[in-house]
Amino acid sequence: MNHSAHNTGAGRSHPLGATIRHNGVNFSVYSKNCSSVELLLFDDADAAQPSRSIVLEPSCNRTSHYWHVFVPGLKAGQIYGFRAHGPFDPSRGLRFDPGKVLLDPYGKAVAVPERYSRSAAGEPGNNAGTALKSVVCDPRGYDWEGDLPLKRPFARTVIYEMHVGGFTRNPNSGVSPERRGTFAGLVEKIPYLKNLGITAVELLPVFQFDWQDAPAGRVNYWGYCPVSFFAPHHAYSSRKDPLGVVDEFRDMVKALHREGIEVILDVVFNHTAEGNENGPTLCFKGFENGAYYMLEGDGFSYANYTGTGNTLNGNNPVVRRMIVDSLHYWVEMMHVDGFRFDLASILARDESGCPIKNPPILWDIDSDPVLAGIKLIAEAWDAAGLYQVGSFIGDNWKEWNGKFRDDVRSFFRGDSGTVQNFATRLLGSPDIYGHEEREPEQSIHFITCHDGFTLNDLVTYTTKRNGENGEENRDGSDFNLSWNCGVEGPTDDPDIERLRNRQVKNFLAVTLVALGAPMLSMGDEVRRTQSGNNNSYCQDNEISWFDWSLPDRHGDILRFCSHMIRTRIRREALSGGSALTLNQLLQRARIEWHGVRLFQPDWSHDSHSIAMTVWSLDERIMFHMMFNAYRETLQFQIPPAAGGGKFAWRRLMDTSLESTGAVVSLNDVDMIEGNSYTVQPHTIVALVARFAENTATPRKSLVI
Repeated sequence: MNHSAHNTGAGRSHPLGATIRHNGVNFSVYSKNCSSVELLLFDDADAAQPSRSIVLEPSCNRTSHYWHVFVPGLKAGQIYGFRAHGPFDPSRGLRFDPGKVLLDPYGKAVAVPERYSRSAAGEPGNNAGTALKSVVCDPRGYDWEGDLPLKRPFARTVIYEMHVGGFTRNPNSGVSPERRGTFAGLVEKIPYLKNLGITAVELLPVFQFDWQDAPAGRVNYWGYCPVSFFAPHHAYSSRKDPLGVVDEFRDMVKALHREGIEVILDVVFNHTAEGNENGPTLCFKGFENGAYYMLEGDGFSYANYTGTGNTLNGNNPVVRRMIVDSLHYWVEMMHVDGFRFDLASILARDESGCPIKNPPILWDIDSDPVLAGIKLIAEAWDAAGLYQVGSFIGDNWKEWNGKFRDDVRSFFRGDSGTVQNFATRLLGSPDIYGHEEREPEQSIHFITCHDGFTLNDLVTYTTKRNGENGEENRDGSDFNLSWNCGVEGPTDDPDIERLRNRQVKNFLAVTLVALGAPMLSMGDEVRRTQSGNNNSYCQDNEISWFDWSLPDRHGDILRFCSHMIRTRIRREALSGGSALTLNQLLQRARIEWHGVRLFQPDWSHDSHSIAMTVWSLDERIMFHMMFNAYRETLQFQIPPAAGGGKFAWRRLMDTSLESTGAVVSLNDVDMIEGNSYTVQPHTIVALVARFAENTATPRKSLVI
């Protein structure tokens, strides 16, 4: 074992990470306060000792705060790690531990030993045999066959939030056993996504994460516990070699792009799997703890604005650079189309945790030329009470609109005093976003996501059922705004089932007709259930997996959702493809509000219904929608369709109808006669009229 830098070159400080050069590899890592660094080379992931240890000398292998070395003869696939020597003085924020093998913060792949142990990384002693290790990767050696990010406009985007593993891990997926739960398995199911009609997948975290970061006896399924911001998660690869996961991810991206589907990554730049002062040393703690993490005033404790034990120090210059470099890598080398930032408001805090007016990292991302045209989506809140929906900085960020979720749930649950908020959400939430003079798609609206009830469970359970998580049902939100439709849990009662089907269609329909960019959650289109578990982060089993028997069992919901998606994408109901701000759109659009009687909307506290008439900007298409959240039938007046005769109203959608009759295409619809329409309880009805020429119908618009 070579313990010196003999037969090595001094190396360069840039670029960070392991970079293949002519006849060798350059390594560079950041550590300001360590006294020395060792580069460890391993023959395999399970090796208990390095085959070679190279000590980096400050006199020739250090430039400023960067430690670097060039090692000739190394190639892609070389497994490596580091040890960082220095003081262990937590009161000063220093946690150097030379017994711990450290991942490269810029490593592009991770090798995982069979006996990986999170606990060993948090205990005294040498953990080389059970430590995660980095792998030298050459990201340039891949044939993209002309592929590039698609850069589809948000106005023509329908997002499908999904879990790579859970999508195909179920044995009934039809995917070969070795590919279940992998990027390759997802590729096999692209025809399903294409038929559904979505235009983008938003993948729950695919950066390498620590699946052992979970209560004893359980695994972290969701993956919101990263250990690397550059390496794809090893377990999502069907290939055994440590570099296989990199190409398998790229194969997936390329295959999705061929079918016109964008790839958005859910990224976690707010914390890591290293946890608090009692957590393991895997990477960042061991290199420069005080730079990578926000520390409390005592220097010992970790600020916890994430609810997970630590908080990444996003506005520290070193971390800012790492985040931007990571985003560049995933766009330039992995061709992803966008990012959804988990707990993005964390990045609006300074090093002491205080919110700042113009956070440098957020403006770095917003103004970055490499990221121009790339989708940027913020979960604009954090776990410590900072809520920035409608006030998140920047010119290009879109935001998860949690108020859309809550107000639409409340309306269809039958809560009082919800009609006005519901109507506002339909119009892109101008009360939240109108002041910013931005496009309607600034609002990413959704009813469900990975966190909380599935859509089926939203209409099946009034209270959560999280006992399987082992925390005595204390975990997960108690604020669900759910309604079980009269019976708690599954039932054979056909009337209850029909009502639940109707409510599911109502939620899907509103998501897909409202102004803004819609997001659906995996399996909601076929009533996927988690048996009432609203916090399935540690359930890597059939509780969380997609059940591939559901498309047949709930084919009516699937057809409804697919038709609604296609209708949304091809319609030009309001914008006509124009690049208008939300305010401009609402000022130019013809929108009329009604109640059960025309031009008499009931905004009162006790109202549970509303209707609206909407014209396309060229006034060639006219829509009339009626929303009845009452538990009784209502008779709505409908306006005369200008032009009369063959231009009379035709039914586009009625969520109370069974099977495919619930929604049809614009070219194959039922003509509606008379001046009223009977809307069943808990039902949405949409009518449409097309005109050969612009109408001269008098404008009589009402505003909220």
